[in-house]
Amino acid sequence: MRSLSDTLERLARFRNAKGGHTTAATSKLSRLQRFGPNPGALEAWYHVPGGLTEAPALVVVLHGCTQNAAGFDHASGWSKLAQDFGFAVLYPEQGHANNANLCFNWFNLSDIRRDQGEVHSIRQMIETMIAEHGIDRRRVYITGLSAGGAMANASLCAYPEIFAGGAIIAGIPYAAATSVPEAFDRMRGHGIPNAESLQQRLSGASPHRGPWPTIAVWHGTNDSTVTQANANAIIAQWSGVHGLSSSPSSVETVDGHKRLAWRDRSGREAIEFYLIEGMGHGTPLDVASGYGHTAPYMLDVGISSTLHIARSWGLTTSFQRRRADYIKPARPARAASLTDRQGDIQAVIERALRSAGLIR
Repeated sequence: MRSLSDTLERLARFRNAKGGHTTAATSKLSRLQRFGPNPGALEAWYHVPGGLTEAPALVVVLHGCTQNAAGFDHASGWSKLAQDFGFAVLYPEQGHANNANLCFNWFNLSDIRRDQGEVHSIRQMIETMIAEHGIDRRRVYITGLSAGGAMANASLCAYPEIFAGGAIIAGIPYAAATSVPEAFDRMRGHGIPNAESLQQRLSGASPHRGPWPTIAVWHGTNDSTVTQANANAIIAQWSGVHGLSSSPSSVETVDGHKRLAWRDRSGREAIEFYLIEGMGHGTPLDVASGYGHTAPYMLDVGISSTLHIARSWGLTTSFQRRRADYIKPARPARAASLTDRQGDIQAVIERALRSAGLIR
């Protein structure tokens, strides 16, 4: 008969597996030990591949509720992508002392105001990574899922001068809620402030007056945890500072899902929106791509948000992995055609390679 301690240990491992957790012992992430006063009392983990060129890009990744940094990294594939294409990743991590469900506290004003709480801790982590690993200040990006997506949005609003771009997956508009009851209401789509109010909250979050980071929004049509109304509100919130029309500049189908884009006056795609048909609450994955694994709230729906987000930020534009042993045989081109768009020579080359089945 197994001892009580052995049984408890097995139950703990089972609970962690069901929750999508990966332990520090099995993770390739390293702990960022010291990064300033840390007013938000967060932990920090990172991965910097060996042999990087000078001044690599940095992607900040925020996990969702009930998740941890290592588990989200394993399931999303960000560190593997960073290893293959040569950039650094940073994972802020929530603790039980701050939130029993490991949610970032996106609904506490003291945690999302510039130079306060959790958002300031994330800012300190980024500055430490820049100083210790020679990160290119012009190429810092942030993404997150659910509560992590809401906190990514808060970071973008509080420190827009820090980020070149952000990607918000199943997230919430900045400063839309100021309490737990309001947070649940907003998640259900109730009481979301109007566009003008949301835009004022963004523009008042920092003294910054541009240029502004590009924004990508990802959301599932069947998300009953955070309704699609929140995705629409995030787009409305950022449209003000970018000076965009309410109507998208283009609509296309990518990997079987709708993608809308809004271009600013310079012709740059300032906001893009991936609407994932039939997907519930979670991060969109394409496990066949080699990046990511299914887990709770990590959903294989045939489109890799990790790959598409990285590509939109120019992190995979060489189309060549850093080591030949990472290269997999090309897969046949997908049947869904992409709407032809005007773009630079890089985009033209990419479309041609994809059509030939040489890249995904």
